[in-house]
Amino acid sequence: MALIVTPGQLKQRAEFYHQLASLHSAGVGIIPALEMIHKSPPTRAYRRPLEGLIQFLTQGYTVAESFRKLGLWLPEFDIALIEAAEQSGRLDGAFKVLALYYADRSALMRSVISDLTYPLFIFHFAIVLGPFPAFFANGDLLAYLRPILGTLVPIYATVLFLILACQGRRGEQWRSMIESIANWIPLLGRGRRCLALARFSAAMESLLSAGVPIVESWELSAAASGSPAMKKVVRQIRPRVDAGETPGELVGKIGYFPDMFAGLYKTGELSGQLDDTLRRLRSYYEEEGFRKLKTFCQWVPRLIYLLIMLKIAVGIVGFYKNYFDQVNSVL
Repeated sequence: MALIVTPGQLKQRAEFYHQLASLHSAGVGIIPALEMIHKSPPTRAYRRPLEGLIQFLTQGYTVAESFRKLGLWLPEFDIALIEAAEQSGRLDGAFKVLALYYADRSALMRSVISDLTYPLFIFHFAIVLGPFPAFFANGDLLAYLRPILGTLVPIYATVLFLILACQGRRGEQWRSMIESIANWIPLLGRGRRCLALARFSAAMESLLSAGVPIVESWELSAAASGSPAMKKVVRQIRPRVDAGETPGELVGKIGYFPDMFAGLYKTGELSGQLDDTLRRLRSYYEEEGFRKLKTFCQWVPRLIYLLIMLKIAVGIVGFYKNYFDQVNSVL
């Protein structure tokens, strides 16, 4: 498991799922498909996990169980979506959804890194340049490095912590805390929630099409959504479904699902066209989620750049203030 996930690694994961989806859709069994990918994997690092998958599947484990036995190689919501699709017999659909998801994440991350390059250069330049006049005057290297390291080290540590905290392989309690924090951030929280609804809709559509009972479909789909909050909500409504209420009646009452989702779900349930409704909901929330995340990623570099410019402006004003104070004291 990589310490930090990079755009290249996300692209490799997308390619892996794309190959699986293409081969499985063409009628190739899962084990032969994995053997074919093993001969030409997205990267050499995939060879050992693929060997493990083939071994577990040969021993009789299901696809989801085989992925789970690899440990932390895949995030839990990937495995949950694969498990839901496996029960419905539509693994190729799950692989396609995951391939698009990781391809979009890779593109977003590359865009953010590209947009941050210039602001970060200006930021580091300002930090390094700030104490340079004093160093030029007295030549004290330690005094010059102390404020630079005192500023950069805490920032690097904070950024590293945030990157590690947001990894999809963390435990549910940790992910629940991160989700709660993200919900307060404009665009980011809404985008994450839309993507969770998209994954929920994709899993639900596959399970219902395969004839999986509604209660089990809801629980498996909530797990596949990757949202701890959604899993908690679905667990709470199960007693009411067992008591005779339908999900269509409950989805608008519990206050978690958006009004549009609740209205369309109830309409689809009443009209007997829930499969088609869920497909449209998945498409809508997937597009909406990535649109909001893209907007968020576009504004983050701009805000950072603005803060850097403000810091430089404050530094310039402070420099001239001290200069004129010294001039006035001499006069």
